[in-house]
Amino acid sequence: MGARELGLPAKTPAEGFPDRVTIWEVGPRDGLQNEKEIVPVEVKLEFLDRLADAGLTTLEATSFVHPKWVPQLADAEQLLEGLKQRDGVRYPVLVPNERGLDRAFAAGVKHIAIFASATETFAQRNLNSTLDTQFGMFEPVVSRATEGDIEVRGYLSMCFGDPWEGPVPASQVVAAGKRLLDMGCSQLSLGDTIGVATAGQVEAVLGGFTAAGVPMSALAVHFHDTYGQALANTLVALRCGVSTVDSSAGGLGGCPYAESATGNLATEDLVWTLDGLGIEHGADLDKLVETSAWMAGKLGRPSASRVVNALAR
Repeated sequence: MGARELGLPAKTPAEGFPDRVTIWEVGPRDGLQNEKEIVPVEVKLEFLDRLADAGLTTLEATSFVHPKWVPQLADAEQLLEGLKQRDGVRYPVLVPNERGLDRAFAAGVKHIAIFASATETFAQRNLNSTLDTQFGMFEPVVSRATEGDIEVRGYLSMCFGDPWEGPVPASQVVAAGKRLLDMGCSQLSLGDTIGVATAGQVEAVLGGFTAAGVPMSALAVHFHDTYGQALANTLVALRCGVSTVDSSAGGLGGCPYAESATGNLATEDLVWTLDGLGIEHGADLDKLVETSAWMAGKLGRPSASRVVNALAR
């Protein structure tokens, strides 16, 4: 019997999980930013349209990072101009600084994200800043954005391990994350940028935020799958009360500033697990599989998602 004939996973609800999970799809931005060959803007636009058609309601569309650093996303304005936005779907854009915010205002963007570091070395290498002074760069971005009725999400990278510094203390992550929330970010996404997090670490970091008075509703998780732990770590986060999960269609992704980082948690693998637990999410697995199989063809390589490979045969 083939994989498709097996149908969807048997729904067996388990206690301790949220009733509904918001999937924050990062494939069009984080998933494609590290591709060596430039993906045509027409393909990116169709990718976004297919993902929206599959029921995903948050699609991180692109980035206003300088093209010198992320040439794959140099077509941000062109993409946003050609984007067929749908009612009920958010299209956040990553903004690195005030110059990026100016571009966001000009493009009529309503949701942005900023990208901070939980470690000193990554702040220096990625932001040309320090762990402490990076926040001075973000404060005017957040204040101007919120004054302009733009919602701001905060990404915090290297929350579990740093390739130069090793394991990152939970207290350091909590301190940095609270500064982003306190300056006005509506949500904080905790990134396992190089994919080294373990289940116990995830519980410890989330427990640190709870002890600091931060509700789980203010947090999201963003796991890379370098060691095959992204889904396991996500389940721990859900058990802790997190209900927003970042994922990438087909497991696309990486990080141009961290060579050891592999793809993100695959959206299809996440959806299969959520379906098995009876957790609502609003996505259509068949359409997601079709979309990721289509994108894999455009990129000229197999999808990294185990679910896509099982169901697209």
